[in-house]
Amino acid sequence: MRRLPAVLALLVPAAALAGCSVSGAERTAVTATALRFASHTGDAGHAAACRLLAPATREALARDPGPSCEAGLSGAALPAPGRVRTLDVYGHQARVVLERDTYFATRFPDGWRIRAAGCAPRPERPYDCRVKED
Repeated sequence: MRRLPAVLALLVPAAALAGCSVSGAERTAVTATALRFASHTGDAGHAAACRLLAPATREALARDPGPSCEAGLSGAALPAPGRVRTLDVYGHQARVVLERDTYFATRFPDGWRIRAAGCAPRPERPYDCRVKED
């Protein structure tokens, strides 16, 4: 029984810091970027979706499979993402878990950008992502 108070003593300050470290505006901005990206991943919206990608991700799609970001995004065949289920923001990085997809985002000076999409979790290994930077 002695361990429970010790664990609580560590968890309560950590939870308080985690709750204060990310503003509601940041959470809203990440969610908005993810939902805009999701809405543009259909056949007609690849150019708009590419503008929401992090520069290195956009460049990676243009190289492989190429010949452009739009073509690479089309070839990635991302799943229909569905609604946002959870959002984790850690400073300049975020993970957006949707019903059928997971996105990773990074905050740049001009706003949040999608760094990886089409990501599936793997037990005890990094996510496997269809769209990502090299």
